[in-house]
Amino acid sequence: MGVLPWVWWYGLRRHTAYPLGSLTESLTNTAFGFMRAYVLLALWEVRPSLGGYEAADAVTFCFITQALIGPVQIFGGMDLTERIRNGDIAIDMHRPVGLQGWWLADDLGRAAGSLLLRAGPPLLAGALVFPFRWPAPQALAAFAVALVLAAVVGFALRYLAAMGMFWLHDDRGLNAVTFVMSVFFSGMILPLVVFPGWLGKVARALPWSAQIQVPADVFLGRYTGAALPGALAFQAAWAVALLGAGALVTRAARRRLVIHGG
Repeated sequence: MGVLPWVWWYGLRRHTAYPLGSLTESLTNTAFGFMRAYVLLALWEVRPSLGGYEAADAVTFCFITQALIGPVQIFGGMDLTERIRNGDIAIDMHRPVGLQGWWLADDLGRAAGSLLLRAGPPLLAGALVFPFRWPAPQALAAFAVALVLAAVVGFALRYLAAMGMFWLHDDRGLNAVTFVMSVFFSGMILPLVVFPGWLGKVARALPWSAQIQVPADVFLGRYTGAALPGALAFQAAWAVALLGAGALVTRAARRRLVIHGG
């Protein structure tokens, strides 16, 4: 067994060590899901079939996004930022595995733990109280693939933002920008299908849509025929591109790293 599976396993164990805390976060996500659902129902009452969604689609989308907050880490950063700030990154770069691969394995363990402990309550509560659209059984496998790809894209975006610490030395400004971009262009606030004209086309082409909008549409069964492999390929393409960019940034960061003045 290689190193990275162990990193994934310990990441999973670490992020499932406090189930009560995760349950509290899940209940918070559920409460906000209810508030968002009522807002969306009011909007769809005025504009039925907005963006091609029915009211049940919009509500289901709302609770899917609440369930995915943890696994794709829309609102969070990375511990890597603090390790760059305090110099512990030097230890990470001397490990016998690539820096990006190590943190990807750890983050996928975190995502799996979050999925196990935080995703269920929002979906269950939404299905019990509101009109809800469950996917067909054959769509669940595609949704599982879309979810993994969404987690990888989310990691790659946060990794690039964290590595910016090598040049900026302060992550607050960059985190503020990436937070706004993530929330607005992922579909976290509103489904991207309601964005008009060129704004909608641009939003759906950006990598953040691969985190929320694409997995949610796969769950809703909106991709049929050749469109489904195309949606997954869109996520995979962004994952590869962003991980490639992360590898280049990591290489450049190694040249900037100074240890004991040498």
